[in-house]
Amino acid sequence: MRPFTFDALPGRVVFGVGSLAGLPDEVARLGTHVLVVADPTTKELADEAALLLGSRFAGVFDDIQLHVPVEAVVEARKVAEAVGADCLVTIGGGTTTGFGKAIVLESSLPLIAVPTTYAGSEMTPIYGITSDGMKRTGRDLRVLPKTVIYDPALTTSVPPEVTGPSGMNALAHCVEALYGREANPITSLMAEEAIRALVRGIPASVRAPEDIEARTDALYGAYLAGAALAVVGMALHHRICHVLGGTFGLAHGEVNAVILPHAARFNQPAAPEALDRVARAMGAEDAACGLFDLAVSIGAPTSLGDLGMRKEDLAEAARLVADPPPWNPRPVSQSDVLQILEDAYDGGRPRSQAKQRG
Repeated sequence: MRPFTFDALPGRVVFGVGSLAGLPDEVARLGTHVLVVADPTTKELADEAALLLGSRFAGVFDDIQLHVPVEAVVEARKVAEAVGADCLVTIGGGTTTGFGKAIVLESSLPLIAVPTTYAGSEMTPIYGITSDGMKRTGRDLRVLPKTVIYDPALTTSVPPEVTGPSGMNALAHCVEALYGREANPITSLMAEEAIRALVRGIPASVRAPEDIEARTDALYGAYLAGAALAVVGMALHHRICHVLGGTFGLAHGEVNAVILPHAARFNQPAAPEALDRVARAMGAEDAACGLFDLAVSIGAPTSLGDLGMRKEDLAEAARLVADPPPWNPRPVSQSDVLQILEDAYDGGRPRSQAKQRG
């Protein structure tokens, strides 16, 4: 075994059906005036949290906007200050968690995350804020939630058209964790276990949204996926997704579903062992095609064109992704990125390895 370094990130995870009921106990460890951050789709959960918190509830911020625009972040920070918050609770998907992170980035308030999708960002110290049409990401331990409450019962209302792409987002975390710059035996075990759980849980959750066992598998997989990526770091796939989201306004989960099979195929020559592990965990012969076929089977999108991306914008997107070139196991040029985007635009299965350019 080659030498490795594993930096275990601090944090507390509370997992299980009904675990939201423990929110007051988790808050009691961290603060007394709580701002709840939630989007309109999780209003009922935010109301429930407010009742659970009682006198500790200080207010709510619900102006959640895709890709965390800086103007909205400024308003969110003002609300947190105005209500005298000394603790934040986010309830929702990755964008909602992102707003919580953006607030605590400058205030250093403790953050409790209650995820309701499979975004996985609640396990990472990575944040992203969009300004002037560009989504810029950073890494800071101040934004890492102190506690994450995973309650599968909160996910049964997530519709199939959200569940599928969100699950593909979680799978993207696993794939990049397996070939990431800081990949190590510990994170690779986590990523493989996450893939197995996601492949069990996501299709079953799409077929039967109220299947609590399937939802539990899916949320467990998303937790492990986010925890693995948090340690390992991101590569080309996520850079592409952040550009297509922050600059061109595409939804993050859907973009992950479209790009992942083609990014996996591009990296196959440079990371064959990692992608063999992906295929094995999925029960597929080939990782890239297995990921594509899974997306099709759960109704997730496979075409950038279908998401509203204009073909004439692909070249500009490729330029933004490659300037500067992201870290990736296989060196990447602007023309490489453009080929990936063109393949993803058409929505076909990933090209065979033999057709991959050097």
